[in-house]
Amino acid sequence: MDENEGAAGRTAPRKRADARRNVEALLDAAAAVFVASGVEAPVRDIAAEAGVGMGTIYRHFPTRADLIIAVYRHQVEACAEAGPALLAAAPTPHAALAGWIDLFVDFLVTKHGLAAALRSDDAGLAALHAHFLDRLVPVCARLLEAAVDAGEIRSDLEAYALMRGVGNLCIGADGDPRYDARRLVGLLVAGLRQAV
Repeated sequence: MDENEGAAGRTAPRKRADARRNVEALLDAAAAVFVASGVEAPVRDIAAEAGVGMGTIYRHFPTRADLIIAVYRHQVEACAEAGPALLAAAPTPHAALAGWIDLFVDFLVTKHGLAAALRSDDAGLAALHAHFLDRLVPVCARLLEAAVDAGEIRSDLEAYALMRGVGNLCIGADGDPRYDARRLVGLLVAGLRQAV
């Protein structure tokens, strides 16, 4: 093997890792814009948030639906990874659960625009929903279990029911400025506390 082959072999993985990080940063920026302005926010706003040109976004995500689906999957993975990290870093399991639910609310804001973006792709929506359940219900269940084991919250709630309740509280939150879904979700999570 000559020196150039070795150098090329060493730089290729770094470029792929850099490209992956750039796409993740773009998806984080898109998610932030979607949370603030909805999934119909102009691409130029996403480009400005990400610090890239609009062409970069279109190169990776040719349609708005492609971008929204990628943000959705990215947020699912971020929520899934955040659960164990919060559990390890938070002062209590209940605090970890509350932090995770807060991230989940941000995710739900983006999720509400998904159906409109996919139009009538029912199979695509079903596959994304299955991925969502497979990745996030176990994470929520682990956070609930840790809080129950610590004696912080009541033990009669399943993860799916909690996530569904949070989701229902978030429906329509963007349509009425008088409705503060995040506050109501906070009250729900606080209400899980075990009576002393």
